[in-house]
Amino acid sequence: MRILLTGANGQVGWELRKTLAPLGSITALGRAELDLLDEASIREAVRAAKPEAIVNAAAYTAVDKAESERDAAFAVNATAPGILAEEAKRAGGLLVHYSTDYVFDGTKTGPYVEDDTPNPVNVYGASKLAGERAVAASGCRYLILRTSWVYGPRGSNFFLTMRRLARERRELRVVDDQVGAPTSSLAIARATARLLPQTTGGLYHMCAAGETSWCGFARAILARAGMATPVVAIRTEDYPTPARRPRNSRLDCSRLRADFGISLAPWEEQLSEVTLAAR
Repeated sequence: MRILLTGANGQVGWELRKTLAPLGSITALGRAELDLLDEASIREAVRAAKPEAIVNAAAYTAVDKAESERDAAFAVNATAPGILAEEAKRAGGLLVHYSTDYVFDGTKTGPYVEDDTPNPVNVYGASKLAGERAVAASGCRYLILRTSWVYGPRGSNFFLTMRRLARERRELRVVDDQVGAPTSSLAIARATARLLPQTTGGLYHMCAAGETSWCGFARAILARAGMATPVVAIRTEDYPTPARRPRNSRLDCSRLRADFGISLAPWEEQLSEVTLAAR
């Protein structure tokens, strides 16, 4: 299988380089090789690679910064995926695209299923939803995977930030009333490699099993690392940010399990694996 991987140097893309390698030949493009703000560059890259599958791991992920950089967020998260989808259709291939729990507003009492109506509360979520819709509207064969609270042993993420701050501060104050499932880049990459040869496409939720708050996640991160820095639970209102966050980010992944027999490990197990990888 000929695979074109975008966002190859990001935290998910870096892991995909390894997990997708056994499936065929990979053209891995990072920001230096592919300008997602340039339509011609995107189309030229796809046509040169002649892929049977495009795995789009590129994204604008700075949630707070997106509030003041709306055009940039939509260009990368909505316009570029739409172009990739058009090129996937032209090539007769599959587009794998990653989305987010932030397409929902967090007001549901239970986990969100794929058919729940999206209602993003920030620019980042709106841009990712627009990307989903652009991909679906293209008419290409696509696999959209919504995941949540992504982190890993490299890049810029909550896991690495908490470990750094724990070395710099006497205590950490972390929000305890937003709930979701921290999902590792390693788990996402492995599941994608399992899905790629067997999927016919569709929209699926794919995140770690279980749930916790950001505060619970922070405490677990430090405990795994052997750090004793206290973590104080606070309310969302005590930590104002430019972008609103959904209080409930839980995703129901039963459709993925029913259709493909794939379930991601509990978030605690994924955290233990990432902790080892980060040493």
